[in-house]
Amino acid sequence: MKKQVIVFLLAAVGLLVLPLVLQGFGNAWVRIADMALLYVLLALGLNIVVGYAGLLDLGYVAFFAIGAYMYALLASPHLTETFPAIAAMFPNGLHSPIWVIIPAAAGLAGLFGVLLGAPTLRLRGDYLAIVTLGFGEIIRVFMNNLDQPVNITNGPKGMGEIDSLSFFGMSFGKKIDFLGFEVASVTLYYYLFLAQVVMSVIISHRLQLSRVGRAWMAIREDEIAAKAMGINTRNLKLLAFGMGATFGGVSGAMFASFQGFISPESFSLMESVMIVAMVVLGGIGHLPGVILGAIALSALPEVLRYVAGPLQSMSGGRLDASILRQLLIALAMISVMLLRPRGLWPAPEHGKSLQTTQP
Repeated sequence: MKKQVIVFLLAAVGLLVLPLVLQGFGNAWVRIADMALLYVLLALGLNIVVGYAGLLDLGYVAFFAIGAYMYALLASPHLTETFPAIAAMFPNGLHSPIWVIIPAAAGLAGLFGVLLGAPTLRLRGDYLAIVTLGFGEIIRVFMNNLDQPVNITNGPKGMGEIDSLSFFGMSFGKKIDFLGFEVASVTLYYYLFLAQVVMSVIISHRLQLSRVGRAWMAIREDEIAAKAMGINTRNLKLLAFGMGATFGGVSGAMFASFQGFISPESFSLMESVMIVAMVVLGGIGHLPGVILGAIALSALPEVLRYVAGPLQSMSGGRLDASILRQLLIALAMISVMLLRPRGLWPAPEHGKSLQTTQP
């Protein structure tokens, strides 16, 4: 027990010091850490749907987009410039506080999660994957075309001039001086995302150990047997979709605040595939594995930029660096699946039911 406490304390100190160390090498490295934490938050939400309830969701990026656009609409000049009535109600501009935006993004994404889950209750496996994939594409197409006849999302041009988050008068978009040490904006966002990831891990862990979590896992293992035991599979599936979607909504809101600009291109099908890959490669249903998978697949493409460049130079410029980087990512993913078919860090109890005892 003491060893676990020491390990947790060392990990906590390391996570707190990490951005200050990376800041010395340039803010670009801190941005990589920020995006890795955002993807951890997304992977934790998808793990509720895929890892706990066993529902394959290929349209999870839709909730990410819903949260991002909700934040952009509530914290940018777009609505006041488009609708004179809103401009008259808010003469100083629409600058919603954090305690309004986060619940709004989570609630709207959760509502859409339930709406997605309702017509898919009888679907399983590949059919469920196709329907959720279509839902993700529908949301992206809507965001891309809702600029006519009424301009709501500004279409393919995207939405800019989005406010940075502020907390008790402190703006995360401006650097601050702390004890004579300059803390950059990206570092402030790192601590905000880290706090949200810690809260999400606690919520996910408590859900896993709760009666609801055990019911989800029963549905994942054998839905017919779970239904025969009296588990309300319909309501629990809807709850899984809704809970997972709220994580995506909050992540989207944080992404919009962090970037200051969003467009439909940021929410493509490839994003959904990458989030699913994070959960699968890390270890389905195992929180440490999901976190490891999210960090590896989100940070790996950026780190490989420094590998693809020299390889391009060695080839005399005949290889495109971006294509080479994607090739290296694909090779890394294939290697992981061959060497660790159950994931980088699978759950210890995974596969116990498959073990046979010798007579």
